Amino acid sequence: MVLEEDGRILGSARMGPNRPARGSHIGTASFMVDEAARGAGVGRRLGEHVIGWHRAHGFAGIQFNAVVETNTGAVRLWQRLGFEIVGTVPGAFDSRRHGRVGLHVMYLDLTPEG
Repeated sequence: MVLEEDGRILGSARMGPNRPARGSHIGTASFMVDEAARGAGVGRRLGEHVIGWHRAHGFAGIQFNAVVETNTGAVRLWQRLGFEIVGTVPGAFDSRRHGRVGLHVMYLDLTPEG
C-alpha cells in the first residue's frame, strides 16, 4: 500500500503473513514514512489501513517482530492502536545514535474474544 498526496509519496506499508504454513494465521507489516512527512499522521493512517486489511483477510492477529525500543513515536503509536509489547530482545538493534538497544516484539489480537 502506498500513501500519496498531490503526487508525492508520503509512506508505504507492506503486509501479509508473519510466517508461512502453520503460522500464516498471524500477519505482519513493515512501514516506511518519508522523513518530511513524519509527525503528520502518516504512520497512523498506514497502521489503521494495515489493521483493517488484516481483519478483512481473516488474520487472527498481527505481530511486529522488530520495533526499535528507542523509536518512542512508533512504540506509542502501536500501543494507541492496541498493540502490546510481548517481549524485548535486548541489544538486538545497533542504533547510530543510541548504540545497541532492544527490539520489541509487539502483538495485536484480532480474534473476537481478544
